Amino acid sequence: MMRLRFMSTNQWACDSNKSAWEEKGLDCSCDARMPGFLKYYLETKPDVLGLQEVTDKMADKLMQLFSEQELPYALLWGRRTPILYRTDLFELVDSTFLIYPEEVLGCEGRFNNSKTKSYNAAVFRVKQSGKLFALMTTHLWWKSSDPASKSYQPFSDEARMHQIGLAIDCLDQYQQKYQCPAVLMGDMNAIYASLAVQHALSRGFSHAYDVAVEHRDEGNGHHYCFPDGYLPYTPSAADEAIDHILVRDFEQDAVRTYDRYAPDYYMPLSDHIPVWIDVEI
Repeated sequence: MMRLRFMSTNQWACDSNKSAWEEKGLDCSCDARMPGFLKYYLETKPDVLGLQEVTDKMADKLMQLFSEQELPYALLWGRRTPILYRTDLFELVDSTFLIYPEEVLGCEGRFNNSKTKSYNAAVFRVKQSGKLFALMTTHLWWKSSDPASKSYQPFSDEARMHQIGLAIDCLDQYQQKYQCPAVLMGDMNAIYASLAVQHALSRGFSHAYDVAVEHRDEGNGHHYCFPDGYLPYTPSAADEAIDHILVRDFEQDAVRTYDRYAPDYYMPLSDHIPVWIDVEI
C-alpha cells in the first residue's frame, strides 16, 4: 500500500491589502499571503489539496510559486474550489464541477452569495499501483439558522444539507462507475452535529476524526483573521470544527491520521487552519 496525504484549506479570498491591516503595518494581500501558503505546503507536503475561497489571482500566484520551486502540482479548475494534485503520483481520470443553485426547494431565500459555493470533484489513478479514488472539495453556504446570530438567515442549515446531498449524489455516481473509495472535504460551515455532516454520515461516510487510528487533532481549526486584523489560534473542541474530511469505502484502518499544524506564521494567512488525513491506498 501507498501512504498519501489529502489536505483541505480555505485560503480566505482576499486579493488586496485592507486599510485596517495597513494601519498596523500588516499586509493581507494575495502577493503577501501566498508565499506563506507555499512555505506551509513545503513543510506539510500534501499530495492532493482541496481548496476553498481561492480567487483567480491567488491561484495564479500559488501556481507560479510552485513552478519556481519545480514542484509537480497541477491545478484542476473549480472557480473558488480548485483541486491541486501531484502529477508525478496521480493521473486524472475524470472530473466535474458544480456551482450550487441559489434556491433550495421549500426554503425561502437565496443560499449562494456571488455563486462562490460549489464543489469540485475528481477521480485519480495512483500511478504506482493503478488504484483509483474519488476526491471532492466543497464550500457550503455560510449563514446561521440561529436567530440570535448576527448572520441569521432562516433555512441555512437545510440549505447546507441540500448542498452536501448534491455533492454526495455526485460521489455516488463516481463510486458506482469506478468502484473506488471516496473523500469529501472542505469548509462546510457546519459543526459535527449539524444537519449537513449528519446527513453525510447517514449516507455511508465516516468522519476521518472518528476513524483515524494513529493520531487525531483535537482542535477546531478556526481563528480570527478578517479584514480588520487577525488573532492567534486558541483551539476549541474538535466537534466545533467547520472544516471536515469525510471518507467512504476505504479499507479498515486505512485512515492513519487526522491532523492540523498551526505555526505562528500561518495566522495572518487565513482564518482556517488546514486539516489533512494520511491514508493508505
